[in-house]
Amino acid sequence: MLRALLHHGTKEEGTYQRAPTMEQFGKPTSNTIPTIVRGFKSTVTKQINTIRNTLGQSVWQRSYYEHVIRNEKSYNQISEYIRYNPEKWLQDKYYMD
Repeated sequence: MLRALLHHGTKEEGTYQRAPTMEQFGKPTSNTIPTIVRGFKSTVTKQINTIRNTLGQSVWQRSYYEHVIRNEKSYNQISEYIRYNPEKWLQDKYYMD
C-alpha cells in the first residue's frame, strides 16, 4: 500500500494557495491532483510490470483518497499515520501470509 503527501503551493500571507483539484470528464487539466496522481500511477505501473515481466497487469486499487491538509496539526497527524501505519500490516485482518 502506498501513502504519500503531495505538497502544492507556497505559504503566502498566512494562507496556502489552493491546489487545483477539479477536472471535467474527458478534459484532464495539467497540475491538478488527479492528473499528477494518474501520471505517477501510470509511470510506476509501467516500471513494476517491466520488472515483473507482467505487461498490462493492474497494480493499483481502483481509487485513492484525497484530502487537502489545511493546518500543521492535521499535517502532523497524517504524516504520522503514513509513517507508522505500515508497521501494523501484519496484524491487519486482511493480511494473508
